[in-house]
Amino acid sequence: MRILIAAPCPQQREGGVANVVHNSAESLRARGHDVSCIFREQLLPQPVAFPRFEMLYFAARLAREVQRRRNELDVVVIHAPAGFAYGVFRRWHLVRGLPPYVMFLHGLEQRRNHAMKREAKKGRAWHFRFKNRVWQHLYHMPLYRLSITSADQAIVINRETWSLLQLYYHLETGRVWYIPNGIESRFFVSRDYPNGCANRLLFAGTWLDHKGVYYLSEGFATLAGRFPDVRLTVVGCGVDAETVKLAFSPKTRERVQVLPFVPRSEMLALYAQHDIFVLPSLMEGLPIVLLEAMASGMPVVTTETCGMMDVVEDEHNGLLVKPADSPAFASAVERLMTSGELRRTLGCNAQQAMRRHTWERAAEQLEKVLQLAVEEAGRT
Repeated sequence: MRILIAAPCPQQREGGVANVVHNSAESLRARGHDVSCIFREQLLPQPVAFPRFEMLYFAARLAREVQRRRNELDVVVIHAPAGFAYGVFRRWHLVRGLPPYVMFLHGLEQRRNHAMKREAKKGRAWHFRFKNRVWQHLYHMPLYRLSITSADQAIVINRETWSLLQLYYHLETGRVWYIPNGIESRFFVSRDYPNGCANRLLFAGTWLDHKGVYYLSEGFATLAGRFPDVRLTVVGCGVDAETVKLAFSPKTRERVQVLPFVPRSEMLALYAQHDIFVLPSLMEGLPIVLLEAMASGMPVVTTETCGMMDVVEDEHNGLLVKPADSPAFASAVERLMTSGELRRTLGCNAQQAMRRHTWERAAEQLEKVLQLAVEEAGRT
């Protein structure tokens, strides 16, 4: 098949969405398909005239680009919500002969709205104040709705989204497919679990409110009060170190190391240098860093929500805590810090579980959905 994969994000592999695009494309090429990719840089100038409407610009230009190349493509995969313009063109037959549109959705905005509305009441949602909420409902939500409902087929990366697309958007089961993210084979390495207290904690992710950064700070303050040697490394946060450290209490800041940008080639070494992976997110799709940490044999503590529940089985291959619960988060991390046997059990089970999450397997499932979309389009 001749496949185009498009995503409204920078093409750097360090970004979660870009990582998915690159690995999906490479795995599909390995299966004999002709795959091209479009990222933000290919369609948008820097900077755009009105940044608030960047998604509109990208989606419109993407629709025109696919129209121009329609005879060169069999199917198009577009990461939501950037497919709404193309989906409308195709659904309303504004342009004939367009290849089928498969939407790729990382997570539902309804989950974000639900989680961050509660956080806003606590003053812990700097991206979800009143004006942001109005803009979310008037602008972002309609784009997502159009992107979802105009697609020929839909791919999601967690089961929660798979269910809600059927219940909330009334998509038939034959149009929604659950295909979790994969892991590069290089992350499957051996790990030692020495006895004694494990003091090196690792958090990887953009420094955003929905990543649970307030609860990371509070939990770490509790741990720092009990363990003089505990240290936390924050990587890939995308903001300067000073901004991150200001989120921590003055007494704990010197124990926090911040690496705003880490090349993909260095992530494996970082997993190896730390003892416990922590991710207290309030909502996610299915974070690749969590999968990579588990593949490397790290014991993990994360939250009981979204895609994390698809891969982490509490007390078997990781520890799950309720979102927005600092004491529970700190208590779970402390259990791992003080038990080498628990770290070994959970870490080994995590690595074994992740062997099912390969990009090759994801590509095999993706290939079936794309072939179905092509076949269905040929019948209409």
